[in-house]
Amino acid sequence: MRWRRYAIYALPDSALGAAGAAWLGWDARAGRDVPHPSVAGLPRSAEALTERPRRYGFHATVKPPFRLAEGRSEAELVAAFDAFCAATEAGQAEGLTVAAIGPFLALRPEGSAHDLGRIAATTVAALDAFRDPPSDADLARRRAAGLTERQEALLARWGYPYVMEEFRFHVTLTGPLPPGDREAAQVALAAHFAPVLPRPYRLQALALLGEDDAGRFHLIHEAALSG
Repeated sequence: MRWRRYAIYALPDSALGAAGAAWLGWDARAGRDVPHPSVAGLPRSAEALTERPRRYGFHATVKPPFRLAEGRSEAELVAAFDAFCAATEAGQAEGLTVAAIGPFLALRPEGSAHDLGRIAATTVAALDAFRDPPSDADLARRRAAGLTERQEALLARWGYPYVMEEFRFHVTLTGPLPPGDREAAQVALAAHFAPVLPRPYRLQALALLGEDDAGRFHLIHEAALSG
């Protein structure tokens, strides 16, 4: 399959990964739809709440989606990705918790997220040669959100404004919600995910994913952080 874009994500596995894939309704590891769970206390259905993040799968972005640079192949990208992961040390945070990021909900690290930020920054830089520059439409879409001077500089250098010191590790759970719905959903999702949230949370592997023509992301290859 020829992928529209590639991305490097942290894909939670085990019980958390299964619960998250079911919550979103899309399993990026298996490349298939999965039934949404019944979650008490939600202001709307799980299907409605997850419509926006579903196609990406249950993930934390490490290197944002990018088109493959001209003259580069997927095989070269996989080889460079493997070499990078083999030389990069794993990281961890105290745990994960359901929290708001602006208008949407996500799993966010508890305690210091320094390790996670280190992994993301080095991934972005090490594999940047495989990223095709963003189009004018891409740039306009990013700027429409309103960027700081530093975010504009990051967009120009790395093709995305929320990298390096602007990076915030998160596993998206919902699309944007009004305050009342967000508060109710946060309580419901905190209870739903509590049994499967790891303490500590260890980021021990990265995953390379591809975006299909329908806009859904699929796992291509995964490698342990073994540096």
